[in-house]
Amino acid sequence: MKSFKVLLVSLTFILATILNAACGSSPSTPAAQPTTAPAAEPTQAAEPTQAAAPTQAPAPTQAATSGRTKVRWFVGLGAGSDEGAIPAQNAFVERFNASQDKIELVIEIVDNNVAFDTLATQIAAGNAPCLVGPVGIRGRDSFKGAWLDLQPLIDKYNYDLSDFDPNLVKFYQVKEEGQLGIPFAIFPSFIIYNKDLFDEAGLPYPPAEHGAPWVDENGVEREWNMTTLTELAKKLTVDANGNDATSPDFDPEKIVQFGWMNQWTDPRGIGTFFGAGSLVDDNGNAQIPDHWKAAWKWTYDGWWKDWFIPNGPYGGADFLQGPGGPFSSGNLAMIHIHMWYVAPWALGNVDFDWNLAATPSYNGTITAKMHADTFGILKGCPTPDEAFEVLTYMLSKEHVSELLTIYGGMPARLSLQSDYFTQYNQTSFPNKTDINWNVVVEAMSYADNPNHESWMPSFQETTDRYNEFWNYLANTPDADFEAEVAKLQADLQKIFDAAK
Repeated sequence: MKSFKVLLVSLTFILATILNAACGSSPSTPAAQPTTAPAAEPTQAAEPTQAAAPTQAPAPTQAATSGRTKVRWFVGLGAGSDEGAIPAQNAFVERFNASQDKIELVIEIVDNNVAFDTLATQIAAGNAPCLVGPVGIRGRDSFKGAWLDLQPLIDKYNYDLSDFDPNLVKFYQVKEEGQLGIPFAIFPSFIIYNKDLFDEAGLPYPPAEHGAPWVDENGVEREWNMTTLTELAKKLTVDANGNDATSPDFDPEKIVQFGWMNQWTDPRGIGTFFGAGSLVDDNGNAQIPDHWKAAWKWTYDGWWKDWFIPNGPYGGADFLQGPGGPFSSGNLAMIHIHMWYVAPWALGNVDFDWNLAATPSYNGTITAKMHADTFGILKGCPTPDEAFEVLTYMLSKEHVSELLTIYGGMPARLSLQSDYFTQYNQTSFPNKTDINWNVVVEAMSYADNPNHESWMPSFQETTDRYNEFWNYLANTPDADFEAEVAKLQADLQKIFDAAK
């Protein structure tokens, strides 16, 4: 079995050298389940902590043209404020302005660190821009209620949505707010697994298709669900003596290889592994969905009872420190992660073979949480029709690839995906020809709605509280799980009440 291997790469170095967090600023969390990750998915805005002046990028070189309708485009809540992206964005604006003579597109690029405060100030002053983006769910929902429902404009101009997965279009539909975006760049989630560890254990790989069974080492078909995943992960969790976690001789104090981890997510993301949900009910009160509670208990038992998931203390162990976090250490068999991780700068130059597999089901339902970027139009936009014209130009089949090149991400347009994966494979992993990209495409149909990054009252305070809860569980083997969950809900209710 797997021998003990130490990699002298610290997580501090990883996070310091790989841009920003994928899901925005988060408080510190246990090493077992860090909520921050290296970012290909751009940094999202958190709630404001101070007022700040914008850091504007140089204006496009083309002079303003009198008589045109001006449409302002705000960049900074997600990707686009880094210095390298500015020239390409300005060039895109120039090309749009040269393509017609009715609209003058004006870009406003604001540093990500102050973008939330800047946009909030503009909205409050009645000086809101029209277009905002690219922006993810967390950044969008930090301005809940500020976005224009695009459905009337989609209907008015008969905008063709047939090139998008219908479930992905629904992903941007928000109850009582409408269609808040059109799909642009997406980062589906799935399992990435270490083929070498499976081969070493003599175990068949996880299913390559959603809904397909796992065929065990005896040729027996098993439903690919959480029960099967648990049993497989335990067989891939090994101690220093070569015993796996199903053996009576297994020593949980000497683990050198783990079977499973939901890497780089938070309690909401881990809850969503068992199904979409929210900490906020329809009346604005705090709730803990039953399937989220089940997912948390499954994780807690995986930390301290079944031992197939790295808990807080193990999460900081040297043998799990790889250039792309625990998985790239080579000592973790499977993780659930998003498409932005499947990149040389994120995964790292690993010395083992790997591939992608399907998300398992829980109670018959598959949920593959989604990170996604889009562009929104604010309600304060004085010229929504013109803004929609710019938006449809941006997202058109002819021009969207220009923006995807600037910001990164898998194209949401179905017609662009086959070429995208071919080109991406050649560019990023030229020597690996067996990557199961089809499972990424399939995952779009299982996106979580409501999304795990959606709005919550007092967003940052709520985030701090549930991360405190998670930290405690990850580092406390004898916690009263039921009592801690009840306390979390009660504390969230106090926070929500104070925000009303």
